[in-house]
Amino acid sequence: MPVNNISIRRRLDRAGIWLSSLCLLHCLATILIVSVLGLGGQLLLAPEIHRYGLALALIIAAVAIGWGALRHRRPAPFVTAMMGLTFMGGGLAVPHGWHEAALTIIGVALVSIGHLLNMRSHLPDTH
Repeated sequence: MPVNNISIRRRLDRAGIWLSSLCLLHCLATILIVSVLGLGGQLLLAPEIHRYGLALALIIAAVAIGWGALRHRRPAPFVTAMMGLTFMGGGLAVPHGWHEAALTIIGVALVSIGHLLNMRSHLPDTH
């Protein structure tokens, strides 16, 4: 496979990791800011943020991890990321609160781990 394609996959995996990290930061900051200071509840807890984040995570994971799974045929990155996306989707199905935060945080952590596993699966790619 051309080096350029490996670079694109690696960039998408990195983008997925960054997106997961930003989502985690958003969840934790929202809990802190809204709970402690009582500020920004309408903006930070807006369901649209979560829907768009999940949609973006789905697209990046589908391309990067799906492409990687087709190439390296290792199920761990795909299964881990899909479990994470399922948890994130579950976070959208429950009312705002600690249940939503817990599901989302578990989900983004698993998606990030899926991207890391996917990147590691590409390392032996030399042909």
